Amino acid sequence: MAHILFICTANICRSPVAEALLKDRLKKNGYDDWSVSSAGTWSLTRSPAAQNSQMVSAQYGLDISDHISRMVEEAHLREADLILCMEEGHVEALKVEFPEQVHKIYPLTAMSGPTYSVNDPYGGPLLDYQVMIAELARIIDSGFDRIIELAEDNNAIK
Repeated sequence: MAHILFICTANICRSPVAEALLKDRLKKNGYDDWSVSSAGTWSLTRSPAAQNSQMVSAQYGLDISDHISRMVEEAHLREADLILCMEEGHVEALKVEFPEQVHKIYPLTAMSGPTYSVNDPYGGPLLDYQVMIAELARIIDSGFDRIIELAEDNNAIK
């Protein structure tokens, strides 16, 4: 059983949506014993997912209404087999702060093509959230095999 951790800034917009998308894809592909979670680099309070993130997730048949944000901690990274970050700055910060976990930390976008940061829709209109979830779904779907491969490889060396 592998564990994948998504990282964004406040853990209320992008990472909970990516978590729900990947859980759905894993289940549909028979990876029922895998786990997925998320955390934020600046998640200072225990907050629910942003209302617009909940709305666009529901449009995809996903329910993130019970999500509560959390600050990333070393234990989260140790437990994860693969850490996928929404921004290149998240990757850099985690690699500096947790050097022993460097081999598991990647930009999410690197799973399916060139590396770039996924825009944070926080505070924007619903359309920005719709663009975000479509982008995350595309990246996760096209990068699914790579995600599985990396998580399995890291799980095997634990």
